Amino acid sequence: MRILLTNDDGIYARGLSALYEELSKEADCLIVAPEIEQSAVGHAITLFRPLMVRSATKGGNFLGYAVYGTPADCVKIGIKELASQMPDLVVSGINRGSNCGNNLIYSGTVSAATEAAMMGVTSVAVSLDTHREADFTFAARFARRMVRLIKSNKLLQGSAFNVNIPCLPEEKIKGVVVVRQGKGNVIETFEKRIDPRDNVYYWISGEKITADKDLQTDIGALAQGYVTITPIQYDLTRYELINGLQNLIGGSDF
Repeated sequence: MRILLTNDDGIYARGLSALYEELSKEADCLIVAPEIEQSAVGHAITLFRPLMVRSATKGGNFLGYAVYGTPADCVKIGIKELASQMPDLVVSGINRGSNCGNNLIYSGTVSAATEAAMMGVTSVAVSLDTHREADFTFAARFARRMVRLIKSNKLLQGSAFNVNIPCLPEEKIKGVVVVRQGKGNVIETFEKRIDPRDNVYYWISGEKITADKDLQTDIGALAQGYVTITPIQYDLTRYELINGLQNLIGGSDF
């Protein structure tokens, strides 16, 4: 089995290293990851500058390919140019911080998995629910379990999966649930500052005002200590409105 590994935290991120160490026991792994952190870049791709790629090393040994681009760039060029053969699976992560609810839209980690699915490759995005330095061992082992599950079940192949893991001791994790994407609202604030040359700039931040407590959602179940798995897709169509909207347009002088 051939696996392409990527992330949005950068090629030297500890979560990616843990993922490589564990999944290399299961498959031939190739890392193609951003040169620098690309958190919250969403599904952006690089169009108006060259996409620079270099061989990255660690301890004098080849680590993978560092791309001066986004996670979606990494998947595209990894599959099309850098991998010697088509990968069987793309795994993105392990992200430092959960990717649930509305955050899926902004997440570079999830967008890498979505890009892989768009290119016909089964994919998994893996995130650990912490923004602090943490032990990624259990999250990496769970990612390996996902790889085995996908490998042995044709039903799952060709799809994308978003996995979120509580930052808890393994014995305190309540179980694994398959849930839908939740909803969460954030009040965004912009802190205005002035640099030494009198140029105005801003720092964006936000505060959650509602959290989805429904245990059938990724947000709710993760908060209660469950590992969550959400099958995801890139089709954004609101199907239930198609016929109604067509009737409105067809019955008027629109």
